[in-house]
Amino acid sequence: MKWSEEIVLVTGATGSFGQKFCELMLAEYHPQKLIIFSRDELKQHDMRTSGFDHPSLRYFIGDVRDAQRLERAFAGVTVVVHAAALKQVPACEYNPFEAIQTNIIGAKNVIDAAINQGVRRIIALSTDKAVNPVNLYGASKLCAEKVFVQANAYAGAQDTRFSCARYGNVVGSRGSVIPMFLEQRKTGCVTITDPRMTRFWITMERGVRFVVRCLEQMRGGEIFVPKIPSMKLVDMAETVAPGCKVECIGIRPGEKLHEVLLSEDEARDAVETADMYIVQPRHSWWHKGNWPDARPLPEGFRYTSDTNSQWLTGGELSALMRVNSSNRDASSRALQAKVS
Repeated sequence: MKWSEEIVLVTGATGSFGQKFCELMLAEYHPQKLIIFSRDELKQHDMRTSGFDHPSLRYFIGDVRDAQRLERAFAGVTVVVHAAALKQVPACEYNPFEAIQTNIIGAKNVIDAAINQGVRRIIALSTDKAVNPVNLYGASKLCAEKVFVQANAYAGAQDTRFSCARYGNVVGSRGSVIPMFLEQRKTGCVTITDPRMTRFWITMERGVRFVVRCLEQMRGGEIFVPKIPSMKLVDMAETVAPGCKVECIGIRPGEKLHEVLLSEDEARDAVETADMYIVQPRHSWWHKGNWPDARPLPEGFRYTSDTNSQWLTGGELSALMRVNSSNRDASSRALQAKVS
């Protein structure tokens, strides 16, 4: 795969992931063309004026709910990263039909447009909440995973391949718990739902680089899962807001105590490499020898945030937060320098 020859489109590109992905593409991979596809003109304007104003960039206003607009946007595109989604658990619970329209029907529209326009590689972003889901957001992402995997059969003999990348919470992303703790510490009190709660954590940069690597290595049909650390929410609160009172407010509807990135049932069809797991599809079109150097997983294996062998310490989290802040400042200066 030669990135300089690729025409790349990112749905939901004005979000946290999309902006970091575009930043990395412009800095290191230099695709022939990079298309920002999102529905919010103000976010696109803000993105352009913050420094994302490169000759290879194109800005498309559009919604993944609009199949016709996707067909137009995908013309000539060779690689698609599908990051557009409704992601806030409470919002999805309160607006279930909206979540279905974007997360499931939107995924179907992306698949149809990709096949019709001859896109070669498409990867969808998924979440640990798609495994054994207990909320609508997770259930909608599980459906999106299923249709993306089976889309490889829909493509038939055409050279269009679909895969998914599934990972946990992103350190410092918009809507995550860290910005909430940072805001709450001003009051001297932070809230957590249950002191036993654990979550998987990954930095935005590592998540983006993981997706890029999956695009380069995918055969079509895999669900890629990185090996990432866990952390207790109560330890995270103490690290982000040291000395603050911690108030337990009770677990919310649609929330789990611990997250699962790979279930025991999925593990029977999964293999592992040094730094990731690969869930292989159970379909006749999948070739079992696609990952010859990967190892099968032991019977009964499951990958959960409370039984994880990797744990994030308070010091490591603080370092990640400093790196994130430093990277954001450096990226902003670099992008502004390009504009001026």
